[in-house]
Amino acid sequence: MWDSIVIGAGQGGLAAAYFLTQRGVDHLVLDSNPRAGGAWQHRWDSLSMHDVHGVADLPGEPAPGRSAHRANVAIPTYFADYEQRNGLRVVRPVDVTEVTSEGDLLVVHAGDRQWRTRTLVNATGTWTRPNWPRYPGVDDFRGGQFHTATYPGLDQLRGRRILVVGAGASAVQFIGELAPVADLVWVTRRPPRWRTEEFGPQTGLQIVTEVEKRVVAGLSPTSVAGATGLMLREQEQEALRLGAYDDPRPMFERLVADGAQWADGTVETADVILWATGFRSAVDHLEPLSLRGPRGGIPLERVPGNVQAATTAVRDPRVHLIGYGPSASTIGASRAARRAALEVAQQVAEQAS
Repeated sequence: MWDSIVIGAGQGGLAAAYFLTQRGVDHLVLDSNPRAGGAWQHRWDSLSMHDVHGVADLPGEPAPGRSAHRANVAIPTYFADYEQRNGLRVVRPVDVTEVTSEGDLLVVHAGDRQWRTRTLVNATGTWTRPNWPRYPGVDDFRGGQFHTATYPGLDQLRGRRILVVGAGASAVQFIGELAPVADLVWVTRRPPRWRTEEFGPQTGLQIVTEVEKRVVAGLSPTSVAGATGLMLREQEQEALRLGAYDDPRPMFERLVADGAQWADGTVETADVILWATGFRSAVDHLEPLSLRGPRGGIPLERVPGNVQAATTAVRDPRVHLIGYGPSASTIGASRAARRAALEVAQQVAEQAS
């Protein structure tokens, strides 16, 4: 039996393990991946450290800086070294299927294995829950279909005609990479929202506060990154010059064998559909605990004065969520991890007294 189990060894999970160790909480980290690196180990090879939108420092150790190194190597190496230097106990691969309640304890299930714990820190993120829209004709399309989570990289798509679907940062990044070497059509369900004002601390606080309001109210969280608006970086300027971001087409009505068809009968042929349509929170294994409220989300307790520290589930305070709602960013995850560790330490001490 453990004082706490952490599910997930990405940014939030490792930060939580660090702070739990500092507070003397007996804990274990369970990770579904075969090796250290969280979701970063699954990113495409052409994504360099120069291209990533930013990786926050893990507690006590600076993150890798911008460079030409592959992100799917540099960040997993950083995570692996961090685990070793801090003596973090991580068991992998462990695919947690469900978490149930047994009296005062929580039981974490993974096939034939079980762990009993007084508290739980869930840091499973979103990478394993890609949002694949189901449009009419999706099974009729004869070309390739990829999601951000399965993006094969620049070399495999060179020279192809590609429909990029989505109005977020991933779509903008893919267009920047592919427009100079492929024929692109950008398709969005809603007009892209470009950021024109300077993005400062006050703007970031306003965005995170709005996301926090949703989860405190029990609504499904919106994306922190998606709420910041879109901007073009140096590496997207060539695509801008080519007109790749001009006048994206509205969403098609259906897919056909050789492309997509709009309501007016217009057809755009395509070899590939690239769904840059985001992710959902990977929390299905928590369903047996009935954490969701009537509005569809998992309500979290608000922490006055710190909008990125709402982690405690209202319906079961033994459960803390990192990377859900306002903490769904690398810097937010580390801040939330500190708060979750504090709450866990207090709960364990109360149970022991």
